Amino acid sequence: QVQVEESGGGLVQAGESLTLSCTSSALTFAAYALGWFRQAPGKEREAVSCINSWSSRTTYYADSVKGRFTASRDNAKNTLYLQMDSLKAEDTAMYYCAVGKYDGCSVSWMDQFSRYNYWGQGTQVTVSS
Repeated sequence: QVQVEESGGGLVQAGESLTLSCTSSALTFAAYALGWFRQAPGKEREAVSCINSWSSRTTYYADSVKGRFTASRDNAKNTLYLQMDSLKAEDTAMYYCAVGKYDGCSVSWMDQFSRYNYWGQGTQVTVSS
């Protein structure tokens, strides 16, 4: 069974920063697009970002996090990151890493769960105001 693991969540104050990581011991990330999703209590899971397999420069973001969050990947370390700056209370959610079925992303479908093969168990981010 392929396992994808997120880490780095925690409790921070509004305005602070946090970096999430995602890796897998059984799956090589290099060939796949990678996504970050989040789900707040009582809300649907939503896409945060999607990054192409070949370049961190080709990354798409949800409007709610543009300018504050930065996704990046280190294929040599088989790791996906999400740098979250200027955190707000509304960023409080469980954050999930998702491994795409293909090597590329598109802003038109980055939020479609069917585009992703594997998911992590999530890491909790709580932002106090």
